[in-house]
Amino acid sequence: MKVSQLDKIISVDRIDNLITLFGSFDENVKTIEKEFSVRISNRDADIKISGNEEDVFKATNTIENLISMINTGNSPLSEQNVRYCISLANEGSNANIKELFGDCICVTSKGKPVKPKTIGQRKYCDAIKKNTITFGVGPAGTGKTYLAVALAVTAFRAKQINRIILTRPAVEAGEKLGFLPGDLQSKVDPYLRPLYDALFDMLGAEAYQRYVERGNIEVAPLAYMRGRTLDDSFIILDEAQNTTSEQMKMFLTRLGFNSKMVITGDITQIDLPGGVKSGLKNVLEILKNVDDIAQIRFTEKDVVRHKLVQDIIKAYEKYEGVRHK
Repeated sequence: MKVSQLDKIISVDRIDNLITLFGSFDENVKTIEKEFSVRISNRDADIKISGNEEDVFKATNTIENLISMINTGNSPLSEQNVRYCISLANEGSNANIKELFGDCICVTSKGKPVKPKTIGQRKYCDAIKKNTITFGVGPAGTGKTYLAVALAVTAFRAKQINRIILTRPAVEAGEKLGFLPGDLQSKVDPYLRPLYDALFDMLGAEAYQRYVERGNIEVAPLAYMRGRTLDDSFIILDEAQNTTSEQMKMFLTRLGFNSKMVITGDITQIDLPGGVKSGLKNVLEILKNVDDIAQIRFTEKDVVRHKLVQDIIKAYEKYEGVRHK
């Protein structure tokens, strides 16, 4: 059976966009050529894609999405951008990349815009904006905590809320808290470090410290939440897979007026002692049909770290699937 061959021409409006698309030493185009077994060349502002009809169609879809990314200010393109557009093409997705990458949800202290980088991240940000409580569940590297902090800072800057409260359970993962030096706060600070890092990135260290002293920002272990009612606040519970059912109920019932809650976690990385059920796994079932509560599930495709992180997650999922058969 003869395979149908095809040549496709894409015109690029600006030469600098073409340079961005090809990347340093044409690395972006080489990745696309290798993935789809096509030949890509350019003459002036035209890109020619040659090869098997189906492969040319996928490569064209990938390139058109990358051009849309460039036009919305995502420059230079990262390897993750290229890999993500390739995955969309392989799935036959008709996602509107321009719509996906158009909105800046926050600007960091260094002036860098924070934008969703995947469809899953876009859905997550939209869910947080629309709902009072949002659960973001999925593997490491999907931006669950970082995006939640970005949206919290945006709401704080717009004076929609008065406080940002970040918390996570201080669960011992192979190291006893009692052996660590210092008082209780210094013992639990290592557990809260990812939350500090996200806030420093958004606000800068000086502004962060100023808001902490005023009581506008609080970063504390989950145990500190007991007995409180949190009004006019944006509250983020990180690493929620390590809560017990009782802790999760306690946290959710702290919700006050004009407040939002975001709960993030990865149910494949539970550090609770054997026999203790994760409060996150439990609550997702209990609250799945409650209005004004959203549940967003991330996959390895939403990972925005090194490509190997995606491969590691897929390998573990395959291993766990075989083991439980």
